[in-house]
Amino acid sequence: MRLAEHLIEFRNRLIIAAIGIVLGMVGGFLLTDWVFNLMAAPIHDIAETRGRTADLNFQSVTGAFDLRLQISLGLGVILSSPVWLYQIWMFIMPGLKKNERWYAIGFVGTAIPLFLAGVWVAWMLMPRIVEVMVSFAPEDSSSLISAGDYYKLIMTLCIAVGIAFVLPVVLVMLNFAGIITGSAILKGWRTAVLLVALFAAMATPSADVLSMFFLMAPMLGLYFLAVGIAMINDRRRARKHKKFEAELAAAEASAA
Repeated sequence: MRLAEHLIEFRNRLIIAAIGIVLGMVGGFLLTDWVFNLMAAPIHDIAETRGRTADLNFQSVTGAFDLRLQISLGLGVILSSPVWLYQIWMFIMPGLKKNERWYAIGFVGTAIPLFLAGVWVAWMLMPRIVEVMVSFAPEDSSSLISAGDYYKLIMTLCIAVGIAFVLPVVLVMLNFAGIITGSAILKGWRTAVLLVALFAAMATPSADVLSMFFLMAPMLGLYFLAVGIAMINDRRRARKHKKFEAELAAAEASAA
């Protein structure tokens, strides 16, 4: 396929993906009230349990509408994910070999559930994070939180944790591609633990040890699971290579 044909196909698939996202946004706009109520629930719980003023605040005339658009965009991307993922797959598939296609299917099939699991973990941690952060306000003060900033905090945390959950899959894919060995991944376990701890500390800005633990535990578990899979693959590859060398030596001996 020539470059011009590639560019035309890319444009067509990009248009289809964009249409899917726009249609998803239309459907997502109808769900914004439900999502907003879920977001505001931790704030309202604090107001009820602590008997203090705590609520989300819109700081401009268009603030509520802007937030609805942001929420509908996020929902649109999620709801239309089968469409744009399919378009990406159909664009890259012709350039892949048969075994590479299976690797790609395995990567996508594993990465998506792990990303969603990371988003779920972040979402479950949000009420605890909000509770601890609001507790730093003086007792007689009111907590009027910017709705836009609050939404950005939730989205940033969910996306960051979701991506962090996918990183072990990237390590496994690099191992299957022969770029890195399982022992090399294991050798950096101290660095991995330190980086995970730093990430958990930054992702849970509440000095809450329990929230950090619940975030670190699955991430470290996925890291060591990736190490195990990579080392098993290394042994399988070594046996295959040894068998190939034995067959090659036997062929050379018979030829001599």
